[in-house]
Amino acid sequence: MTERTGPLRDVRVVELASLAPAPFAACLLADMGADVIRVDRIGPRPMFASPLLDRGKRSIAVDLKQPAGVGLVLDLVEQADILIEGYRPGVTERLGVGPAECLARRPSLVYGRMTGFGQDGPLAHSAGHDIDYIALSGVLGRLGRAGQPPTPPLNLVGDFGGGSMFLVFGVLCALHEARRTGVGQVVDAAMVEGSGYLMLPFFGGGATTRPASPRGTGVLDSGAPFYDAYETSDGKWVAVGAMEPQFYAALLAGLGLDPAELPDQFDSASWPDMKRRFAAAFAGRTRAEWEKVFAGTDACVAPVLDFDELADHPHLQARGFLETHEGVAQPGPAPKLSSTPGRVAGPPPDTGQHTAEILAEWLGLDEPAVGAMHRDGTVA
Repeated sequence: MTERTGPLRDVRVVELASLAPAPFAACLLADMGADVIRVDRIGPRPMFASPLLDRGKRSIAVDLKQPAGVGLVLDLVEQADILIEGYRPGVTERLGVGPAECLARRPSLVYGRMTGFGQDGPLAHSAGHDIDYIALSGVLGRLGRAGQPPTPPLNLVGDFGGGSMFLVFGVLCALHEARRTGVGQVVDAAMVEGSGYLMLPFFGGGATTRPASPRGTGVLDSGAPFYDAYETSDGKWVAVGAMEPQFYAALLAGLGLDPAELPDQFDSASWPDMKRRFAAAFAGRTRAEWEKVFAGTDACVAPVLDFDELADHPHLQARGFLETHEGVAQPGPAPKLSSTPGRVAGPPPDTGQHTAEILAEWLGLDEPAVGAMHRDGTVA
C-alpha cells in the first residue's frame, strides 16, 4: 500500500460501490489521505461508472448475497471510521449492512447515506436523477435563457454540488463529533436538499438575485449584457462577468465603447440592445486577440476553454491545476493545504484488485483463510 499523506491519513472509509455522488464523496476523502476501501459486488462494474472517481482507493469484491460476505463487510466496518453508501433507502438494511448492524459493531461509526430525495418522505423510494432533484429544489427553474426551456448544467449541481460535497461535509462534521464523544451517527444527505441549500443566496431577494423575475432575465442568469458569454470571430467564446461599476468601465474601455453614449449599466430595458452591441464587438476579433486586449485589466473577461486547452493556460499551469496519472490528465486535489496537502494516491482499482491485501491488512487474515474465501465465492 502506498504511504498516505494529507489531513485524513488516519481515517478509514468503507465505501459500498455505487454511482456518481457517493463515489465522488469517497474520492474527495481519498485525495485528502483517507484509506478508502471500495466494496464491489462480484462481477462487472455498473453501467455509467466513472473510473476517475475511484482514484486513490482500493477494491475488495464481496458476495453480499452470502451471509459470510455480509459478515466480512461488518468485520471491515468494525475497523472503519466512516461508511458511505449511495443506494435507495432500505437497500443496505435488506443486505444486512444497514446502520443498526454497522453501529452495533462500531458504535463510533459515521454512516453516510447519499440519496436523491432523502431517507424518508413521499418520494424517498422513487427513482430519479440529477435533473429531477434540481427540478424539485427550485434550481433547474432558474437555469436557462429567456424564452427557452430550463437547461440542465450537466449533473454538477445535484449529484456533485448538492450531493457529494454535502455528504463529505456531513460525514466530516459527524466524524469530528464522534472523535469528541465516541458516539457515531447516520448522515442523511439528500441531493434535493443540498442543491436547494446552494440556492440560499437567491432567497430573500436582492439586486443580483431577482428570484421573482422570469428565467434568463436577471443579472446572473444571462439576462444582463455584462454577465454572459460571447462568440469571437474564430468561433470560440469569452465569458464576461463585469458586474461592479469599475469592472464594467474596464470592459467598455476594452471594447472601445464610450460610456457617455450608453444607457445606465443596470437599465434592464436596454439590456437586449446592449447585448447585441457587445456581441457585435466581440465578433470582430479572435478569442486570443481579446485575451491580449483584456490582459492585466479588471474587466472580468475570461476565455471559455475546452478540456484540451486547459494544460496550456499559464495560470492553470502555475497552479498545478492538472495532474497526469497513468497517462490521464485530470484535476488535482482541491483545496490546497499548506502543510498537509492532498494528493492522488493511485489509479482507479480494478474490481477486487486488493482483496487479499485488504483482508490481510485490515483483518489480519493469512493466505489460507483468504484462499478459503476465494474458493467458496465469498470474495473475488
